[in-house]
Amino acid sequence: MEDPPRLVASDIDGTLLRDDRTLSARTAAVLARINASGTPVVLVTGRPIRWLQMVYEQLTEPLPAICANGAVVYDPVTDQVLRADPLAPELLAEVARRLRAEVPGVSLAVEIVDSRQMRHEAHYPLRWDADLDAIRAVESPEELLAVPAVKLLARAGEQDPDVFVQVVAGALEGLAEATHSSYSGLIEISAAGVTKAAGLAWYAERLGVDERDVLAFGDMPNDVPMLAWAGRAVAVANAHPAVREIAHEVTGPNTEDGVAAYLEKVFGVD
Repeated sequence: MEDPPRLVASDIDGTLLRDDRTLSARTAAVLARINASGTPVVLVTGRPIRWLQMVYEQLTEPLPAICANGAVVYDPVTDQVLRADPLAPELLAEVARRLRAEVPGVSLAVEIVDSRQMRHEAHYPLRWDADLDAIRAVESPEELLAVPAVKLLARAGEQDPDVFVQVVAGALEGLAEATHSSYSGLIEISAAGVTKAAGLAWYAERLGVDERDVLAFGDMPNDVPMLAWAGRAVAVANAHPAVREIAHEVTGPNTEDGVAAYLEKVFGVD
């Protein structure tokens, strides 16, 4: 892709944000300038809609977001979900059955209502989110699986995520997608065919942008499909080895505004 990109897509955690989950003024400014100049910028994250407010408060203006690893496309200006691709209750039930058979002691949670709410088993460990209005424990396994979920989350104590994701993916082969974006053993499960690449492809087509004209940034295995799909794939220097392996280029780490530095070079802004 020698011409300037027509769409910029970036992961959030570990890519745009620094390790303390703050967005630098430099990064916010370059995203605003690029967007204002006519090249759209979209955030592509495993995170839910309800988590985005923390990011939007640090941006000049809110940016569209592809959430839940591609399952939800969200317009923050109108607060509307443009597209959602959840796991149906029947599919959730079969996924949960296979996981419980394969992984003793597995704990499950679901992102529901287009990821505006979360439900979890009582023994599921909450790590970062304690919004009591949106998140609560269910009273029965059946309640957990009763409504469509844009993402199913699985934990089984501390696990090597690269090993654990292969166990989960093997159990769910042909039924659902399994990936991870953390080092704590959390596995993220979506409907078959639902990935960051699929969500971004739908969004790019809506804008009339070919994949060859998409510039994408990422750092973790859940970014691999998106980076493999995009015309130009850039890993931050702190990225997982699987991401660096498939990226066309590597920029600076998230702690040193690697995405902003790359965009300044491509778009000639400072």
